[in-house]
Amino acid sequence: MSAVTLATARALLVGAMATLTGCASLGPELPTVTADEAYLEVRPGIRTLDADGRFEVLSSSVVAQRLQAQLANARISILALSSGGATGAFGAGALAGLTRSATRPEFSVVTGVSAGALLAPLAFLGPQWDAEMTAIYTGDATHDLLQRHVLGGLFGSSVYSGAPLRRLIERYADERLIAAVAAQSAKGRLLLVATTEFATGEPVIWDLSSVALHGGADATRLFRSILLASASVPGMFPPVSIRVRTAGGVRDELHVDGGVTVPFFVAPAPQDLPPSGVAAQPPLVRIIIDGRLRDFPYTAHANAYSIFRRSVSAGLNNMTRTTLEWAVEASRRRGISLEYAAIPPSYPLLQGAFDFNPEGQRALFEYASSCAQAGRLWINAPSVEPVRAGEQHPASASATCPADDRFIGQFAALEP
Repeated sequence: MSAVTLATARALLVGAMATLTGCASLGPELPTVTADEAYLEVRPGIRTLDADGRFEVLSSSVVAQRLQAQLANARISILALSSGGATGAFGAGALAGLTRSATRPEFSVVTGVSAGALLAPLAFLGPQWDAEMTAIYTGDATHDLLQRHVLGGLFGSSVYSGAPLRRLIERYADERLIAAVAAQSAKGRLLLVATTEFATGEPVIWDLSSVALHGGADATRLFRSILLASASVPGMFPPVSIRVRTAGGVRDELHVDGGVTVPFFVAPAPQDLPPSGVAAQPPLVRIIIDGRLRDFPYTAHANAYSIFRRSVSAGLNNMTRTTLEWAVEASRRRGISLEYAAIPPSYPLLQGAFDFNPEGQRALFEYASSCAQAGRLWINAPSVEPVRAGEQHPASASATCPADDRFIGQFAALEP
């Protein structure tokens, strides 16, 4: 395994923090946008590629209306995949386990952020692509993602090279996969991923279904660039330049990890979906969170790296919980069924989201798969059925499954 060691990561981070103030002027200036372009960027909505190769921003309500019209009387089901880095193995294993238990539906909409964006096309295409998904997360496909730039954090745009991640995306997001996405998109299904536009700091949701339907070499490059941008953690990997054509002209934008601004997203938004009693079957929303919602208390060492890491972890966990609370409440108001899964605090995550050790990823994949196959993956919100005292499902000897874990179950017990 060639992933960066904890000691190396500590040295890089502490060194960067120690010299950050004095080196703020190093490196070339990154492209920015005009005030008018910034105004266009902050408009909420979904970027959809039209037949002329230009992007238009559609509101969530318009996308919901189109989805309903194309799916006719079929039930709308949405799968949202969160950010998570190496812990994306949890989401992949969960999907594989749902396939094995024959409980995996064909989702109308699949959304993804960061690691979830990389998984989203395979989740969108269904069980027929489980072999590719399993190979990525149980083989050695991710073992060399972290290739250091010696002084990249100070004199370049990233500590690590973006080339290995780009090669991984090109390897599996090939013409065959994009053609398969186009075929499913023609049925009215949607594949959506989020990035963060660097100049404005705003999230951007891209309709990859429309990109795949457009076809051609330019669409293939665009499809891959959006996936690469969504997973490019700023500072760790370089920003990704994306050329965007709109009715106002052509411009180049820089995009980074969507998880900077949104841990996951439900689209169309719950308030734009048909409420219970209107549709033949109420919509279903399922969210896979490739991380923990809470951590057990632990003691941090008195050094900059340890304090910084703990603070970032706390901030991300809080942002994810807040986003989940909003999704639960918005769904409840519409009578929409919402279920979610997250990694319980009891599961032993060794080095966290950037531990690409193949053994650790395989273990997390198999853990999630066994929980899903045993029917102990989903937590139903807002009501949670607690596990009876002393009960532990045999799916895992070292950690309870998400549906068994009181610590995250208590979070979802919101009063109606």
